[in-house]
Formats: sequence, C-alpha cells, structure tokens
Amino acid sequence: MQASDRSNERASRLVGHYALVTGAAQGIGRAIAVRFAEEGAHVALNFGGPSPSADEALAQVRAASVARGHGPRDHFTVQADIGVEADIADMFKTMLARWPRLDCLVNNAGFQRESPSEALDVETYRKILEVNLNGAVLCAQHALAHFVARGEGGNIINCSSVHQIVPKPGYLAYSISKSAMAGLTRTLALEFAGRGIRVNSVGPGAVDTPINAAWTGDPVKRTAVESHIPMGRVATPEEIAGVFAFLASSEASYITGQTIYACGGITLFGDFRENWAS
Repeated sequence: MQASDRSNERASRLVGHYALVTGAAQGIGRAIAVRFAEEGAHVALNFGGPSPSADEALAQVRAASVARGHGPRDHFTVQADIGVEADIADMFKTMLARWPRLDCLVNNAGFQRESPSEALDVETYRKILEVNLNGAVLCAQHALAHFVARGEGGNIINCSSVHQIVPKPGYLAYSISKSAMAGLTRTLALEFAGRGIRVNSVGPGAVDTPINAAWTGDPVKRTAVESHIPMGRVATPEEIAGVFAFLASSEASYITGQTIYACGGITLFGDFRENWAS
C-alpha cells in the first residue's frame, strides 16, 4: 500500500460516526472536532456561552468535511454549561432528537485558575470541579445510558492532562479534577468492557491554546516552558487531536481503560535526564 493510500484510509476512519465534543469552541476541543470531521464523522460542537468562537469552529468543521470530500454531514453547535446538570440533560436530548445515535463522546470541556492553595476561593474550587470532573461524569452517564439501550457499544474519550500524575502547585482544583479523571476512566472502562463500550483518556502536556495564552505568546516565557519539555517544544492542538481520532477509530478497538500521554516527554520527569540522584 502506498503512502497516499494509507493517508486516504486514515482520512476515512470515522465515516458515519456521530461524535459529541464538549468545549469545542476553541483550543484542543476545536481541533478534535475538525479532525473528526476530516475523517468523516458527524460532529456536535458543545460550547458554554455566547461566543463567535463557536460559529468559527463550526465553519471550520464544515469546511474540513468538504475539503476531504466527505460530502454532506450533519454538524451543529449545541450550547450547554458543562457545569450545570440540567444543561447537560438538555444537550443530550437535543442531540439525540436530531441524530439517529451517538457513537463517541469526547469529554473535553475544562478550565483552570491559578491561586495559592491556602487562599483558593471555595466557589472557584467548586466550579472547576463541576465542569472538569462532575460534568464529565454526567456526560458519561448520559452517553452510557444511550450506548447500553442501543446495545451496539460506544466510545468515551476523556481529555485529561499530564497533571493527572504530575502535581501542579497553585492549581489545586485543576490538579484534583485531572487526577480523578484516571479513576473515572478506569472504573467505567472495566464496568462496561463486556458491553462493547471503550473508555480512554488523553493526557496532553503543554499545548499552544488559548488556555495557555499567558505564556505562549511571550518568547521568554515560552522558552522557559519549553526548557522543561524533553522534546523541547510545545504541542499544536492538531497533534493532540490526532490521538483522539485514533482512539475513536477501530484501530484502537482493543484499547480501553488507558491514558495516552501526548506530552513531549513531560511525564518522563526530564530532570532525571542527568543522573544526579546516584
């Protein structure tokens, strides 16, 4: 098989799939939605509040389908605050009334706020956990209920972080939410493995996205960040999206309960490149 043939085959891995991506207006979520559309999926793009970014993301997704020759696809945006239970229920009701089924849920919505742990505002702490963790749990519940009722399997992919295992001082709520993602992923994967439902996570490292805007556009700060990454650079959102597309495809049909760290080697603890400990 020639390289061009393999590329075309990969570009069609998700043809006919119906996928919901939360937090899809920008950053990694948008890149995932675009990549899924490139590979042939129908994509529902969740966004949290009125934002031109959601319309821009939808336009990109539609253009990606056309550019790859996939023809008409039912892409649409659906507004819901992933930190609000009623919004999540309405989102799934809207989506399943429009689509014949859901094949893949991508739990991507999330945010972070910096604060000394001893001064962390309780309401901020609760909101971060409501969106990053509890929202993912509730979305997974709705998706699982649908998968079980259909009896034809399904796929959940959680967007975690290197901070699932690497502490992040000053970001206590975020670190807790991502650490808990491991338990969510592994528990659901084991519970539903016998029903053809796969549950995995992707753990990005430093990525050039709006959530990291405080340093990505500053050459000095960016260089400082990259000095801690064994591969010496930050990732693009598109690189992370490729891992999600793989996990959503049949190529990952025997993978469940795993976190794939797309982090440029951050989880290898780069300080140990030099044998200072012995």
